[in-house]
Amino acid sequence: MSTGKIPFLEAVNGSDVLLPCTYASCIGIKDLYFKWEFNDNGTMLKVIDAVIPTDHVEPSTVNIYRERVDFVGSSKTNNISIVLWNVTFEDAGEYTCFGKNPKEKDKNHSAIFTLYVVDELRVVDNTLTIIIVSCVGGCIALLVIFMLLKNFTLFVLAKIEEKNKECLVSSSGIDNTENGLSGSKTTPKPTPKKA
Repeated sequence: MSTGKIPFLEAVNGSDVLLPCTYASCIGIKDLYFKWEFNDNGTMLKVIDAVIPTDHVEPSTVNIYRERVDFVGSSKTNNISIVLWNVTFEDAGEYTCFGKNPKEKDKNHSAIFTLYVVDELRVVDNTLTIIIVSCVGGCIALLVIFMLLKNFTLFVLAKIEEKNKECLVSSSGIDNTENGLSGSKTTPKPTPKKA
């Protein structure tokens, strides 16, 4: 038996509430007896019970022992949930979902679901969450800005260095005629005549 991931619920007085419960069996079921009970100050009061004859067959009779209760489960989905209509403060407490499968040597399975009935739902103060999310978001934004500035600075430095290399290459290609270096432009002298 399982009542889901969260075994409790807060409901507003006058609302309708689903009490979830599912069952599972590796070897299948035969005449699975299930019931819901309410713990009334130590006394277990039966809310509903029935027998599911076999897998994927709905119970022929569902016995309901309390007002404002409906069976909404389905054996096709292994679901034996109930709904409490128009809950009151007297409905608050522990509900036990119980099942016994003769195919499993009459082993008992149960799960407890706690119902809290309130005038109005509490307003959750999200201030701390907002502060944490803002700090994390601000840190991520600063990191992104830092990375962009770093990349921009490296790009500018690379362009400046590239420009300096171009200046050095072009200055070395100037003809130097004063020193008569090879490749310099000089006018050829005529060869002397032999007399």
